[in-house]
Amino acid sequence: MSTPQTVLSMTADEFLEWEQTQSEKHEYVDGFVYPVYAMVGARDAHVTVAGNVFAELLAHLRGGPCRVYISDMKLRVDAANVYFYPDVFVTCDARDRSDPLAKRHPSLIVEVLSDSTAAYDRGEKFALYRQVDSLQEYVLIDPLRFTVDCFRRDPSDHWVLYPFAGSDTLELASVGFKAPLAALFEDVESALPVPNSD
Repeated sequence: MSTPQTVLSMTADEFLEWEQTQSEKHEYVDGFVYPVYAMVGARDAHVTVAGNVFAELLAHLRGGPCRVYISDMKLRVDAANVYFYPDVFVTCDARDRSDPLAKRHPSLIVEVLSDSTAAYDRGEKFALYRQVDSLQEYVLIDPLRFTVDCFRRDPSDHWVLYPFAGSDTLELASVGFKAPLAALFEDVESALPVPNSD
């Protein structure tokens, strides 16, 4: 088993077979295997927000053609030869029903930010996700600041930012979903320092 300092090299097929024998998750990026640091000792707020988002989407999509997955399901980005574990994602593509180990055609991906992964989620990971032709929205949730950034692909294939905060209602066009931010942050207490009133 790899340690946090270990980076392994293998093919994608070797990775899928190898990871089934591991007790911890790993991401695969074009030949290299990395431990999923964010899943080790995740903060209460991170887990709670991801659970809330999953529950809200599950209730909204129940009975329809779309499926919502939480962080135990792999997402394959074929164009970049990578496997990730998004916090939450939705696929409405029937082709994804045939693979029990990974999905390839998401319409929506949600990542809950943490201090250790925020820059990666906003930068390199987003660049890799943009190579997924089916992806319509990429959502970044900050559980410390209670904000949501939704990047939506427009008809000219540009990604447009729609920020949400405070009493806003989050709107996800990819799955026809609306919910107040309060529902996503239910049972989450701010971990930001309280300003000094002196």
